[in-house]
Amino acid sequence: MNAPIQKLIRNTVVSAILASGFIGSAVLAQTPKAPALIGIRGAIVSVSGDKLVVKSNRGAEQSVALDKDTRVAAISIAKIEDIKPGSYIGTAAIPQPDGSQKALEVHVFPPAMAGTGDGHRPFDLAPNSTMTNGTVGDMVASNGRTLTLKYKGGEKKIIVPEDVPIVNIEAGERSMLVAGAKIVLRARKNPDESLTAVSVSVGKNGITPPM
Repeated sequence: MNAPIQKLIRNTVVSAILASGFIGSAVLAQTPKAPALIGIRGAIVSVSGDKLVVKSNRGAEQSVALDKDTRVAAISIAKIEDIKPGSYIGTAAIPQPDGSQKALEVHVFPPAMAGTGDGHRPFDLAPNSTMTNGTVGDMVASNGRTLTLKYKGGEKKIIVPEDVPIVNIEAGERSMLVAGAKIVLRARKNPDESLTAVSVSVGKNGITPPM
């Protein structure tokens, strides 16, 4: 059998396999990923029904819709002493040369929210920053305030400098979303380019959420 005929047969077989649906992992590889969420940090300018106008820290104003699934969290000041072994926390941080993470902020979840966002991933608070949510293991409150944060599939050593903000996260109410409130908002972009909030973290008593 000459080369052109062999090539024709190979192409025909491949086409038949694709047409019959036996493409296994190729289908999974081409499955569209969920759209990335857009982060907005700033203050609420106005509220009208289920619509917020938010002025970001960069100066731009954006309109963001709320829907029945939008989650609201309240942010209040916490202290390093509020964190114990077994506490569930999250921290935005910068990777260090020794593999540890230097915290930019720390947020403490209530027991009812344990497991929220478990894991370690890139984040957008600062260049090269990460977000790690997990359960506190070992903790040393002296010598740089060091803790071990364990999550499914791994753990990270977290260094918490003295000047890093530490806050509590608790369930919030939409009534907290008022003009002047400082927020961190995560939104999805809709096909028409409008934004719908997936979550809004709002500071209590004028606090600016540090996340």
